[in-house]
Amino acid sequence: MLVGGMIRAVTIMASRTVLAHRLFTGISRQHLACLVAELADPWQTGVEGRRHKARGGARRRAAGAGARHRLVFVDRLVATLIHLRHDPPHSVLALLFGVDRSTVTRAIGEIRALLAARGCAVPDRPGLRLRTLTDVFAYAQAEGIELRLDATEIQVRRPLAGRGGRRAFVSGKKKQNTMKATVIADRQGRTLWSDALRPGRIHDVTAARNDGIGVCFQHFPDVEVLLDDGYLGLRRDHPSQAITPPRNPNKIALPHVHAAREEARHRHSSKRITVEHALADHKRWKQLTRWTYRRDALPDTYRAIAGLVSDRSTTA
Repeated sequence: MLVGGMIRAVTIMASRTVLAHRLFTGISRQHLACLVAELADPWQTGVEGRRHKARGGARRRAAGAGARHRLVFVDRLVATLIHLRHDPPHSVLALLFGVDRSTVTRAIGEIRALLAARGCAVPDRPGLRLRTLTDVFAYAQAEGIELRLDATEIQVRRPLAGRGGRRAFVSGKKKQNTMKATVIADRQGRTLWSDALRPGRIHDVTAARNDGIGVCFQHFPDVEVLLDDGYLGLRRDHPSQAITPPRNPNKIALPHVHAAREEARHRHSSKRITVEHALADHKRWKQLTRWTYRRDALPDTYRAIAGLVSDRSTTA
């Protein structure tokens, strides 16, 4: 701002109450309060651990002494949620919270990792989380739940020229540089699990096998998973558990055979569509429409968003 021929810096700080609104964070205030109660202690433990490592030993002053955080934990959580939901630049968030951009960058990195480590909520079971594929299969077998599995791709930046592995991210389907996420949902479209993401060149079946789905099928023989035509390899290996749409009948088959096959495919699609709804819920968060940051940060981002979306089953 120009005042009397001199330029003065103007600090713009938005109300914390306004920034914590659902329109900014994407979650309700009740959900936000639950996250604060759940993550405050792990965050403080991480802070003390980093300080202990930097000091090379135990603290020499009493707890509470020294400089205070300019961006307290609740503000760090709110800033991270706004970043995940709307993807504003870190500099914009720094302006809103009245801190330096580097402070916001560090805060987002800390909170995003905590959100990613939470896992996905268990429907109607507050306090329980599913973090691994084995957890999901064990839960499905215990509760008699039929699972739905599908993969989605997020466009990422192309690796720099001269670096190895540039072709690994080129998707054969989208013809773009992508990373692929495998997601499992239940019959109501509630997210139960998301993997660690893989380069877009990897086939859907290969990604699922690398996550250990074959071992899970062996150890949990009563679990059935609805899949699309991209997982025919799993159906071949586990015909009674990996359920894909029925194959095309012979061309010379009678009309009623073709009609029965189309009806069966429609029933299968109607049951499996809920996982597509789950993927659509994830893509409503701006950062998953197109990833423009470092690729190594995308897995934590996707798992964090999947966990937040899954919380609806326990906080709604």
